[in-house]
Amino acid sequence: MIHLTAEVAMRTDLVLGLDEDDRATAGRLLTEFLDSYERSLSDRPLVPDVDRAALASLLENPFPDKGIGVEGLFREINGTIVPNSTAVAHPRFLAYVLGPPNGIAPHAEAIAAALNQNCNFWQLSPAASVVERAVVTWLSGLFGYGEEAGGILTGGGSIATLNALTTALHARRPDFRRRGLQTSDPQLVVYTSTEAHRCVDKAAAILGIGLDNVRHIPTDDQYRMRVDALEEAILADRAAGLEPFCVVATPGTVTTGSIDPIDPIADVCTRYGLWLHLDGAYGALFVLSDRVRDAFESAARADSIALDPHKLLFAPLEAGCLLVRDRADLTRAYAFHSSYLTVEEDDLMVDYMDHGPQLSRSFRAFKVWSALRAFGVDAFRSAIDHTLDLARHLADRVAAEPDLELLAPTPLTAVCFRIRNATEADHGAALATLVAEGTALLGPARVGGRHGIRACVTNYRTTRADIDLVVDRLAAIAGDFRLRSTVD
Repeated sequence: MIHLTAEVAMRTDLVLGLDEDDRATAGRLLTEFLDSYERSLSDRPLVPDVDRAALASLLENPFPDKGIGVEGLFREINGTIVPNSTAVAHPRFLAYVLGPPNGIAPHAEAIAAALNQNCNFWQLSPAASVVERAVVTWLSGLFGYGEEAGGILTGGGSIATLNALTTALHARRPDFRRRGLQTSDPQLVVYTSTEAHRCVDKAAAILGIGLDNVRHIPTDDQYRMRVDALEEAILADRAAGLEPFCVVATPGTVTTGSIDPIDPIADVCTRYGLWLHLDGAYGALFVLSDRVRDAFESAARADSIALDPHKLLFAPLEAGCLLVRDRADLTRAYAFHSSYLTVEEDDLMVDYMDHGPQLSRSFRAFKVWSALRAFGVDAFRSAIDHTLDLARHLADRVAAEPDLELLAPTPLTAVCFRIRNATEADHGAALATLVAEGTALLGPARVGGRHGIRACVTNYRTTRADIDLVVDRLAAIAGDFRLRSTVD
């Protein structure tokens, strides 16, 4: 047996640890970085002027045999990483449903990293197990799910929807674990809308359902799934000898924010025995707002719901969530036995390895729990209402401009519009101008067959002045297009 002296043991520990002075230096530099970054956000370029040589050096230069130390590391972070990173927390970053992290999040992430809990079975992470359970229980309650409900924190909404369809497969075919899709049973069919997120197609492809068995149901004049067309498609597939098994509705589509009619869709699912999943990655957490809560009133009828705390709860990436009305459905899909992972069951704890595909899992729930504890739920309600107010203001400003026009209603915070008589290339040029001059980052959109622009307000830092600046600048660009076309 080898015995280490205290001196040798200390030196070994410091190979990958920090001594007291280095800990103090790292803490100081991290605090300075967080403070400096927060203060400078509005002045930072939205999209970096990428220093390709600097980034190429990250690939070309080998990792050193002797480390550069804490201060050297922070110099590289500040000199290379930060200047070549997109400023997603900028108040005029309006291109995607991607908000800034809340203020406590970086600190919570640091603590979670220090604790390094493996959130698979409870013995490795007892407090983390209860924290995740508390977050899942709170989220479930927002949608009216009862005591039998459960869920799991995921990497994002796409993974949550993939896990939901996996769970639905096991519920539909009890022998799916053993036989998979290698059977003579009828082909399974999934239904979603033409406005649905591509994660539905991706999940069907990954699970072997096949893209030929995904039906994209047409939408109405507000870009919501047409329930009559859904029912017609289900009946047609049944008549063709196929097996309809799941509908994915979207309360908050990624382009326009349209909210599919949950209650009538749930009626169809009940009538024909289909699993109903709600892809609420963008829209579901608007349930926190009194202004739009009624649109989510029937969510409890869904068998599963995907949502993203890294959107409207402003948690840093990654933090998605899958909720299920009956948590036993998760264990039927995901629980496997391994003798080396056996641990005594505890009514307080949850073994999350039995609720999803991962074994090793990070403590994602901690940053969500920490923010809810630090700020309180009302703070998030207020922030969400603020984004709704600004989206309404943006839509009103667009509607009032003679050279701009709305492409779709604005039920949530996505605002789609176009420059009148502009081509797709014109819209692309306008977006590029906004980025080049540092005004804003917006995205392209195609709505109802027409090209345009999409802005999505998902930042609690954004102000009315930011919105006015964007619209004023776009109105000026649109005016230039009009004058140029008149001259031509």
